[in-house]
Amino acid sequence: MKFTELTVTTTREAQELVADIMWNYTQYGVNICDVKDVIELIEERRSTWDYLDDEVLKRLNDKVTLVKAYIALDISDTVISNIREDLENLKRNSEGFIDVGSLETVRRIVDGDDWIEIWKKHYRPMVFGKVVVCPAWIEHTPADGQVKVLIDSNMAFGTGEHETTSMVIELMQDYLPAKTVIDVGTGSGILGIAAAKLGAEKVFMTDIDYVAVTTATHNCEMNGVKDKCEVALNNLLDEKDVKGDLVLANITADVLLVLSKNIVNNVAIGGHIVMSGIIKSREEEVEKRYTSLGFELEKRMEKGEWIAIAMKKL
Repeated sequence: MKFTELTVTTTREAQELVADIMWNYTQYGVNICDVKDVIELIEERRSTWDYLDDEVLKRLNDKVTLVKAYIALDISDTVISNIREDLENLKRNSEGFIDVGSLETVRRIVDGDDWIEIWKKHYRPMVFGKVVVCPAWIEHTPADGQVKVLIDSNMAFGTGEHETTSMVIELMQDYLPAKTVIDVGTGSGILGIAAAKLGAEKVFMTDIDYVAVTTATHNCEMNGVKDKCEVALNNLLDEKDVKGDLVLANITADVLLVLSKNIVNNVAIGGHIVMSGIIKSREEEVEKRYTSLGFELEKRMEKGEWIAIAMKKL
């Protein structure tokens, strides 16, 4: 199967913001490349880029990052137009706060196997406290006290590379083991699987995307935690009458605000909710909403432009 590969030139500071925009339009993968990859592409630009001005080359430095998304050919024109529009909005909204770089876009057609091999080449085991997120094709023995979460090469959602995901993995370790954990918007299932391996007795994992549910189910089986994990295709927590001692929600500030009135019913008294995907400018709004609903802030973590918070239900 062939895909359109869309490459956006941005900065390290804005790379996650750009990646988030691109994730909104594809389930086939988003890849962040550092300056070494940029140099490699420049050296091969005659065959790799359809256009790259020499003036752009002169401005490249160690701040430059490439973010690449893979899009189905039949919808690529419409999707790329939408992405470019969102990038322009990002540039306007970030002016004076974040340097987003040129946001130049370049497209080319690639074979699906090509980008999977590129992804494999650059992906390595990542350690977050007691959790080691490891690609399934690499042999890796975790250190004493660590647990290994395997991710397959065909994953469309969540590898732990994203700052918002890594913060949840780190924060939730302070509240595990727990009897019941709920992973809202599970994606690849990485958070729920890590919770199961860290001692959760039962993990409920929900997502509204069929591919995400299939992916999370596959990952649960591969990691040997299928008996602990229930993966469901649900609209967030709809139809789930279950209370979690720990609820994980790595989504966005807007969705966390929409969820706020209902999600309180799914957190046990004295239980905790770990929320991420919150841009700095929305942190106070999210915290105030949940405080008004009977939660108390316990922990806060910051990486790049993103915030994660852990709150206790009083």
